[in-house]
Amino acid sequence: MVGKNAELNPEMKIQEVKKMPYSELNEAEITRVLHNLPAEDTSRPDWEAAAAAARFERKGFQDKRVEEYMISALSSNNPSEYVCETIIHIAYEILKQPWFEDGFPKIRETDHSHGKKKKLEHLRQLLAVEKERTSGYTLLKEKRETVCQGAGGSKKNQAVTHWLNLLPEIERMIQEAETAASDYRNTISGIYSSKEKKHNLDEVLKNLMEVSEDWDAAVQEELSTESRALEELSRMTGMKQVKKSVHAFYHFLQYEKERETRGYENSSEQSLNMIITGNPGTGKTTIAKLLAEIYFEMGVLPKEKVVEADRSRLVGAYVGQTEEKTTAVIEEALGGVLFIDEAYTLHRSGGEGSDYGQTVIDTLISAMTSGKYAGGFAVILAGYPVEMREFLNSNPGLRSRFPSSNFIDLPDYTMQELIEIGVKTALDQDFTLAPDVYPVLKARLEKEQVDESFGNARTVKQLIQEAVFRQGAEAAQTKDFSESQMTLLSGKYFEETETETDTDPFLELEELIGLDNVKREVKQLASFVEVQQERKKAGYRGVPVQLHAVFTGPPGTGKTTVARIYSKILKQLGLLKRGHVITAGRSDLVAGYTGQTALKTKKLIRQALGGVLFIDEAYSLLRGGDQDFGREAVDTLVEEMTKHNENLVIILAGYESPMDELLKSNPGIASRFKKEIHFPPYQSEELMKILLFYAGKYGYTLGAGVYEELLRKIKEKQVDGNARTVKDMIENAVQVQAYNYIYGSKNRALNELHKDDFYLLQEE
Repeated sequence: MVGKNAELNPEMKIQEVKKMPYSELNEAEITRVLHNLPAEDTSRPDWEAAAAAARFERKGFQDKRVEEYMISALSSNNPSEYVCETIIHIAYEILKQPWFEDGFPKIRETDHSHGKKKKLEHLRQLLAVEKERTSGYTLLKEKRETVCQGAGGSKKNQAVTHWLNLLPEIERMIQEAETAASDYRNTISGIYSSKEKKHNLDEVLKNLMEVSEDWDAAVQEELSTESRALEELSRMTGMKQVKKSVHAFYHFLQYEKERETRGYENSSEQSLNMIITGNPGTGKTTIAKLLAEIYFEMGVLPKEKVVEADRSRLVGAYVGQTEEKTTAVIEEALGGVLFIDEAYTLHRSGGEGSDYGQTVIDTLISAMTSGKYAGGFAVILAGYPVEMREFLNSNPGLRSRFPSSNFIDLPDYTMQELIEIGVKTALDQDFTLAPDVYPVLKARLEKEQVDESFGNARTVKQLIQEAVFRQGAEAAQTKDFSESQMTLLSGKYFEETETETDTDPFLELEELIGLDNVKREVKQLASFVEVQQERKKAGYRGVPVQLHAVFTGPPGTGKTTVARIYSKILKQLGLLKRGHVITAGRSDLVAGYTGQTALKTKKLIRQALGGVLFIDEAYSLLRGGDQDFGREAVDTLVEEMTKHNENLVIILAGYESPMDELLKSNPGIASRFKKEIHFPPYQSEELMKILLFYAGKYGYTLGAGVYEELLRKIKEKQVDGNARTVKDMIENAVQVQAYNYIYGSKNRALNELHKDDFYLLQEE
């Protein structure tokens, strides 16, 4: 198959192509077949005709490549029936475009000479554009008359024949109009101009318009039943349910319009206001613009205009400014569509009275329902699905202005659809994808599909553009301007580049001071994951992998550092896509009123997807008793862990005893955190190694006897086994050393720390 969704198969037979509707042809596959097809192959003209049709269907107009395919396909003295039928189809779609759609500029005798010359220049440009158009048609006429004379009596063929017969007359009259306009312009001098030349120009333009109207008459009946917006929608990838909904809405408007023309009273006014939900890159703005075009085509709105706005454009900084800004945007949108993206940002839960987003909503509802603006414009609100539902539920007055039938939800694209978008994006730049691109592109997209922030079509387009850039840059550097480098994207340019700053997380783990038991536990867990992956590849049954963990121990014992390394290890093993760490405490999860804690927790989890959510002092979530909202955070965590089981790792951290109480308080938590790693306090010698590490990091060394004195004092004072303590000790010593250097003895090095630089060594 060489349909749009076909698997790649270079052995495709042209007979299969001929049976396909033009809209289902796969341009990328056909292009690749042509690329490998010998010039003398007898089926080549048919493939070229198919390539022309596929590209024309995708682009919606004739570009240079379509024209080249058509001319080449017709180069044979005896083209096949398929070639002729295809060329006639494309010719019909090209030729049906009307001439001089906006008419000619009106030149009056009373116009000043400057005004006359300006309008004549506009006329000259219009005639030049249409003259260039006729030259392309002339070439098509010559080719078709030479090789496709008996191409059948279909309506399309009859219309094409009619148009091509009119073509010489239109060419002649455009030339006459250019001459008449030039002659008239030459007579303009000050307030004087030749009335005779003006009359001659008017007559020529009148005759030209009559001929062009004769041309247009052949297609007006069909055009009246077609919708450019629906044609564009049909060319978009995926969106089956959305296309069905928009088509139904279009035909309902068509039905209402027909009832109106027959004098029937419509039972109710169909709301034009829409809600469009979808994640990034799913086509929300595109659908909004197509709806605006449909409203205009059907005559329900007088303007084909979309005014885009967001919170920053609508909300003011002081009392009264928000109403002014919102009203100004509404007035700009009158007759068309007001499109507000990320509309939920207008409502901020728990916001202070100084937030004027609600004023925008109130002003908008008023304009939609009453006063001089009511019925004069349509409103389309768009945003992410969850946020939009919460936004509408919190604003019943606004929600009631949008019927349930006017909700359009745009799903994420499937992997197959994303690949198809990638193919189209490459084709838009006259590239095709080599066979080795597909597995690499799929792997890159799967890695990007972490959460709702995935960019869908936007992401795949960026990956294609990145590959074009990399291939083009390398081609220029190596002076390789071969046809394959110019038209065929290779898989190696889609491979992810590793940054030089990436370090081996296992090496980072080994370099940590102390924590021998912790290192062993982490490596044991990593080894278990790796072995299960190997068993799966070998066809053996896998053992469930529990990646969530509890880190117990006092502050400053390396829990956050190990969490970061653990996340990087899981990314390296392919279990996490991002490998980042989001650190949170109670205040990041718990809100002060009912219902908001779950939202706050879910938002934080969304940020952590593809990585690790590290919750420090996790037991603080239960400190307020049964009525505290912390329990809501815990319940939400359990729910979200189940939902994002393979895309999220949570580490709970804190002192050992309170952490045990937390696990006992919620069976759901306890069942999901079966791995506990204890972080003991650092020993005195380990603390000294940490101290030397930070001293070296800042470019300092310890003076004679300082190491021994510090070690003795740390043992005597029983300093907490806390890495932060010795880090603070070094940072304080550096400041004291600077003071002693400036105001004390000058007989000391800039980078050396002495006993009198450490407060600990000054204590009795």
